[in-house]
Amino acid sequence: MTNSVDPDYPFIRMRRNRQTPWIRRMVQEHRLTVDDLIWPLFVIEGQNKYQDISSMPGVRRWSIDLLVGEVAKAAELGIPAIALFPNTPDERRDDEASEAFNPDNLVCRAVRAIKKEVPDIGVICDVALDPYTSHGHDGLLRGDKIANDETVEALVRQSLNQVEAGCDILAPSDMMDHRIGAIRQALEENDYPDTLIMSYAAKYASAFYGPFRDAVGSSGTLKGDKRTYQMNPANSNEAVREVELDIEEGADLIMVKPGMPYLDIVRRIREEFEMPTFAYQVSGEYAMMMAAAREGWLDRESIMMESLLGFKRAGCDGILTYFAPDAARILKNSPPA
Repeated sequence: MTNSVDPDYPFIRMRRNRQTPWIRRMVQEHRLTVDDLIWPLFVIEGQNKYQDISSMPGVRRWSIDLLVGEVAKAAELGIPAIALFPNTPDERRDDEASEAFNPDNLVCRAVRAIKKEVPDIGVICDVALDPYTSHGHDGLLRGDKIANDETVEALVRQSLNQVEAGCDILAPSDMMDHRIGAIRQALEENDYPDTLIMSYAAKYASAFYGPFRDAVGSSGTLKGDKRTYQMNPANSNEAVREVELDIEEGADLIMVKPGMPYLDIVRRIREEFEMPTFAYQVSGEYAMMMAAAREGWLDRESIMMESLLGFKRAGCDGILTYFAPDAARILKNSPPA
């Protein structure tokens, strides 16, 4: 039998390399491992307390004592790092984000507790003011505008506060201009030269953040939107320029956020700069997949693992994902290709 479309057929049959599990494993181009996973965790005040997040099924806020136990489980699974986000009580939020500078705020206490009980896991701290402001913005509001330079000064104070508590990686997610250079200079001047900076270098003004704002308690407080400092979803060249500037200012690791709708940005940045590149599979992505799985429209485990492998194929060195513990358990069992 001949094939008029492909003159090389039957000598070239692409399906030969797909016919058995062992050959699929042998020719697989990209591999997801536990080392690629970072687990975002939400912390609340209280003791022996947790709260389910309705818009993020399966995700909880934890009091510090319970949070430490969750981090210990992550370490046992081989997850290399966790990322902390506080749900600050309303009475501790104000226009100046004062609680961000409190050495005994939720994040700082959580970092100290984690480092005492689980010292070998990496701790990433978000650097932005939105969990602490009464208006829900990442920066200081002056009239109807975010004051960039004043905000950068505040972010430096927040960063030093977190590093003094034991944070390993600062992750500025605010998108203020030149905050990476200011934070790096402050770290050098205060004898923290080894602290890593994971810059949210390309953070878009996305509709996928809604459930996260529920989780940290800022959805009801946000006044206006964040389009004057987060990026336009239509832009790609601008992302390259943002990343280039952050690298020049001293960023060690680069972040793209959100994840799945912006994998083209991940690929472009990874290829152009050859820097360690990460992406955040954000709350809306997680909620969307969980909703479809709960309705029985998609298989939860399959879409979870396929989505994470997509990040690796795009060029990610690591992925912040709420699926991290479940994915780690699956990966430890080494399922066949």
